Amino acid sequence: MFALLKQIKSPTNKDLRKRIYFTLGALLIFIVGTNIRVPVSQTKNLTDNLGFLELLNAMGGGALKNFSILALGVSPYITASIVIQLLQMDIVPYFTELSKEGPVGRRKLNQITRYVGIAFAFLQGYAFSYAFMGNASSLDYLYVAVVLTAGTAFSLWLGDQITQKGVGNGISLMIMAGIIATLPNTFITAFNELILNSSVLYLGILKFVGFVLAYFLIIIGVIYVSEAERRIPLQYANRTTGSYGSEQSFLPIKLNTASVMPVIFASSLLAIPSTIAAFVNNENFKSFVENYLSYNKPVGLIIYIVLIFLFGYFYTFLQLKPSDVADNLKKNGGYIPGVRPGDDTSKHIKFVLSRITVTGTILLIILAIIPIIVQNLTGLSSAGAIGGTGILIVVGVALETYKQLEGSLATRTYKKSRGRR
Repeated sequence: MFALLKQIKSPTNKDLRKRIYFTLGALLIFIVGTNIRVPVSQTKNLTDNLGFLELLNAMGGGALKNFSILALGVSPYITASIVIQLLQMDIVPYFTELSKEGPVGRRKLNQITRYVGIAFAFLQGYAFSYAFMGNASSLDYLYVAVVLTAGTAFSLWLGDQITQKGVGNGISLMIMAGIIATLPNTFITAFNELILNSSVLYLGILKFVGFVLAYFLIIIGVIYVSEAERRIPLQYANRTTGSYGSEQSFLPIKLNTASVMPVIFASSLLAIPSTIAAFVNNENFKSFVENYLSYNKPVGLIIYIVLIFLFGYFYTFLQLKPSDVADNLKKNGGYIPGVRPGDDTSKHIKFVLSRITVTGTILLIILAIIPIIVQNLTGLSSAGAIGGTGILIVVGVALETYKQLEGSLATRTYKKSRGRR
């Protein structure tokens, strides 16, 4: 960590520092935007406990509770991403063909995803305007929906700028920044509820210590799951082991290739019924969502676990396709000892990837439900569970960003050493 900071401070990496400063400036603009309220006079006062909307609020840096112009953030885009990725699984042939066309197809899919995300933003914006403003005119609802949609469009544009001119992972970094902005309030809430409002002081202190320890456990667990990998030995027909200093080549497969994306996807999908509940404004439906589609309840928790598992499996095979890996190995003269190149290699990689993905996703599920268990044991409000889930996302994104910076510095060092030859 300190070595990385030392390298970044080096005069030769001035452009990288500019990228980091640009990223920090863009994230600051995002956080400021979450505190600018929608310019309407008639709004309802929100309670401190948003219940099933708490995670959506946390991912947006508290923008939903503030009824900010960025209240929706990038959540409609995430929902659109889920829909488009599902449609690529031989459901809509057009999307399936685009997914096979390489960079050109990915750019087209990304463009379509953004359009769908803007459409979802308008629908969500209209729903929340109806929920927040009470008895207002249709023009007022439409006005607020347009403002919130523009906020989502701005958030996506800002995320693109971070990706292109910053350190990358623009959307993920904005989600991380939003969660970090809400963490101090999470700990203050936990301290007040567990210690100051406790009838037995020492019991409240023990609960708060357990709450903090759960956070550290999540951080350590995420680092372990993110760094662990299975190495499949490789050999190359055009290379000899001795000529490479007796170093064995490996195909590394991460224990959790999908990182924290399954948690983000599952949380975003569970937010859809919440949006509908806000629009319908029906007490019976709201009660149904609270009791059966909130992961603080048994049925909702089971649905949450199943969604994380399915998205973990699905996203892993979307990111790492065994057939493509097998083809690349064959083209480069590589093979797995004891396995024939081609289809047999593809099947072997798929078998290994399936087993390791199941293990990695189960560990991710355990980390995701730890804060929910802590909430039920300590009697915390929903903010406590959301804070733990937020830490899970923050650590995962931070690790990915760290690796990107490390890889960028390694590439620069390699190019400089090649240039001196």
